[in-house]
Amino acid sequence: MISLKAVDLKTQKIETLVVPVCADKKIHEDRALNAIIQMALKLKEFKADKGDRVTFYDVKALRADRVVCFGLGKLKQIDLEVLRSFCGSAIDNCIQANLETIWVAVPAAVKLKIEAPDMVEAMMEGACLGNHTFDRYKKEKKRKPLKHINFLVKPQAAGKLRTIASRVRTVCAGTILAREWISMPSNEKTPERFTRSIVSQARKYGLKTRVLREKELKQNKFGALLAVAAGSRSKPSLVMLEHKPPKAKKTLALVGKGVTFDSGGLNIKTGGGMAGMKADMSGAAVVAATLITQARLKSKTHVIGAIPIVENMPSGEATRPGDIVRSYAGKTIEIGNTDAEGRLILIDAMAYVVKKHKPKIMIDLATLTGACVVALGERIAGVFTADDRLADAIQASGTKTFERCWPMPLPQDYKELLKSDFADLNNMPSTRWGGAITAALFLSEFSGDTRWAHIDIAGPAYNKKGNTYCGPGGTGFGVRLLCDLIQQL
Repeated sequence: MISLKAVDLKTQKIETLVVPVCADKKIHEDRALNAIIQMALKLKEFKADKGDRVTFYDVKALRADRVVCFGLGKLKQIDLEVLRSFCGSAIDNCIQANLETIWVAVPAAVKLKIEAPDMVEAMMEGACLGNHTFDRYKKEKKRKPLKHINFLVKPQAAGKLRTIASRVRTVCAGTILAREWISMPSNEKTPERFTRSIVSQARKYGLKTRVLREKELKQNKFGALLAVAAGSRSKPSLVMLEHKPPKAKKTLALVGKGVTFDSGGLNIKTGGGMAGMKADMSGAAVVAATLITQARLKSKTHVIGAIPIVENMPSGEATRPGDIVRSYAGKTIEIGNTDAEGRLILIDAMAYVVKKHKPKIMIDLATLTGACVVALGERIAGVFTADDRLADAIQASGTKTFERCWPMPLPQDYKELLKSDFADLNNMPSTRWGGAITAALFLSEFSGDTRWAHIDIAGPAYNKKGNTYCGPGGTGFGVRLLCDLIQQL
């Protein structure tokens, strides 16, 4: 539980007080805190560089059992992500020390030249997300999350910032829900089980739900989606979620790729390439978690979630390279490669959303291409859209949340690479180069006249080693980004 509190450090009994320290400027206004910081800076082992840490016990100036000073680096280096990361590191340190309750001293925003609400939000995010450990499958639970994380502010600030804690708790809960889904092994989230899990969570928070199962998908001619699912014994579905507040003035649609395991189909992946494919449903997890979060936040925006869920497996029933399938939109597609499957399930979901819901804006998220990881690395998502205003808005929300996105080109002449001699389109381009671009161009053929953007999260969706506020596994990348974006649009 995170909370914002204003107390007198001289009278409040505190077990553990965490203090962020700037290397070259005072960033706190409390005299007692500054006195302790000066003590820390006199120590040879503490320069307040990023990662530096020193602990004082039984500090007489305060009623604190221990005061832990964490270095932030120099003032010019301190931004929202440094503060977010500091809180994640502090939580990790306190979890390792088997603590239950900590207090975090919030710096004076004016001294950091950062808006107070943004600063508090970032710090709380780092703490909330850093307090999560995915240990569902471990018999011995070594890491126990903290029970209480209190952020210490001045009395006048506590009133102004009181609503932030509630929002951060809700948005981070959505992020953690997405992380849990992504990190689950594929045998625990077959398309049927993943569908049930999403619907159960969605109904819990009052979302309208509808599930199109295999029979209905066939009746409505979702040919591209069904082609991907053909090789698996698990049955596909299209999960539709809806948050529709009264008098909503605009409709936003989110579409998330839900391949619960991607073997590559008959174009089977190598062992190394297949190892992380339990995370190929990250887009679906993020969209579902975002819809749930919007319902919990009582957002005033009408949000539609479309989540196509399949498993891509090889078998005697599997779709073959060279097959031609008819998509929901009516366009025919030659299957150049069965491992280019994500785009096939997305286009049927996108075309369905455009036809049935006519959203003002549609955004899809998908772990779509390794090519995007080659271009941008494992920490930045690619944004593809012809709408510059929408790209700017996505990038701005990504910057604020540190779920970074980079605008990528959509050159129309590259569409030539998707031509087929026998069908309207080929799902595989005629060149190995620019794979993230041609995949996005393929999707664009099914967006209609809707303002649309594609976010390729293949890089940042999964974290192999973990970082200061996210352990190894699914990151939930996109939930905080989309929640901020929806608030701004």
